[in-house]
Amino acid sequence: MTGRASPAKAAVGDKPVFAYIASLPQPQRGIAETVDALAAKTLPDLLRSVKWGMSYYGVGDGWCFSCGGFAGHVKLMFVNGAALEPVPPATPVGMGKSTRGVELESMDDIDERQIEAWMKQVASVPGVGGKRR
Repeated sequence: MTGRASPAKAAVGDKPVFAYIASLPQPQRGIAETVDALAAKTLPDLLRSVKWGMSYYGVGDGWCFSCGGFAGHVKLMFVNGAALEPVPPATPVGMGKSTRGVELESMDDIDERQIEAWMKQVASVPGVGGKRR
C-alpha cells in the first residue's frame, strides 16, 4: 500500500466495492469491512460505488462518504463533514473544503456509535451529485 488511493477501476454496485475491500491488506481490510457493515446496518437504502480508488457510499441520488485504504490507515471521509456534530477531526487534502473524516489505524480506532451517528447525519443532507433529501 502507498499513500495514494488504490488503482481500482470506477464501477457502481456492491460487487466492485466488495472486490476493492477484499484487495486491501490487513488491517485495512478488516477496518474497511467493519465500516461497510456499519454503513449497511445504518443506512437501509445504501448504494455503493468505487470512485477515485476508494469505496463510496450514498443514499438517494448523492454520495455521502468514502472509505479508502492507505499505507498504515483507512480514511473514512464524510462529504459535508464540516456540518456534522461533532465535526470529525481529519481534514483531507484535495477532497473539498467541507469534507471531514477520521483516519483509522486499527480496529481499536473504530467508535461504532460515533461513526453510525455521522453516517445518519450525513445521509440527511445533500451528497455529491445529489439533491436535498
